Amino acid sequence: MKKFKHSEITPEKIYNKRRSFIRSMGYGLGTIALSSVPLINAKASNSNEPTSYKDITTYNNYYEFGTGKGDPHRRAKNFTTRPWSVKIEGEVEKSLELPIEEILAIKSEERILKLRCVEGWSMVIPWLGFSLSELLNKVQIKSTAKFVEFETVYNPEEMVGQRYPTLNWPYIEGLRIDEAMHPLTTVVTGLYGKPLPNQNGAPLRIFIPWKYGFKSAKSIVKIRLTKNMPNTAWKNASPREYGFYSNVNPEVDHPRWSQATERVIGESILAPRIKTLMFNGYGDEVAHLYSGMDLKKNY
Repeated sequence: MKKFKHSEITPEKIYNKRRSFIRSMGYGLGTIALSSVPLINAKASNSNEPTSYKDITTYNNYYEFGTGKGDPHRRAKNFTTRPWSVKIEGEVEKSLELPIEEILAIKSEERILKLRCVEGWSMVIPWLGFSLSELLNKVQIKSTAKFVEFETVYNPEEMVGQRYPTLNWPYIEGLRIDEAMHPLTTVVTGLYGKPLPNQNGAPLRIFIPWKYGFKSAKSIVKIRLTKNMPNTAWKNASPREYGFYSNVNPEVDHPRWSQATERVIGESILAPRIKTLMFNGYGDEVAHLYSGMDLKKNY
């Protein structure tokens, strides 16, 4: 997979102002590593530029705030993200609860990664974050732990979508433990040099770039190490349509959407769809995790 310098991908205006963005948003330059190895595959998009901040923050799937793409932007403005803490529990020697301030103090870097939605569209997003393994390494994980489960906050007073049985709330997602410990699996704390907006999963979310977007749980309050495969939200809602693994795979269609091609958000409606790549273009990094598996059966 070809690697790029930030200046080759990020618009120059934003690239040159990034340090002032970070200072103004209170991160402090000491906590940000401006990585020279972003992880976007140029073949996966018609453009090397990230999707605009406006598109990233106004075109969202976040059913806790409603099923419309614009609902999260409209309804999450007053969502409370302080105080906040994340509990790590389950198959660990000792549970740990971390305040959000301690998590945000972990050294972050810019990670320019491609998001592929199961609905057949994609974005390129300059996230701020760090590998999930850094968080998991704060606890002593038992050998019995085989999976990692993520739980979104349950707050129907502010998350109006949780007042309706669209899904079983709170939202649950999960990974196999080797997937969770992979360096590309990211704890996201911001985007475009700014703190993570409410509609994108503030104050922190998970992002797994080789899987469909719904695998990346938002507004997380619990991380649970488990012996058994988690009963994830969409798999529970419709097991025929959503599998546990949900790796981006152009050869396995969703019953409602072809996965062979994708629409790039921000491009003209007349722009041709582009071919979807296996594992969203991150196969060199992650294909070994599924060696010997039938990915048509384990979708």
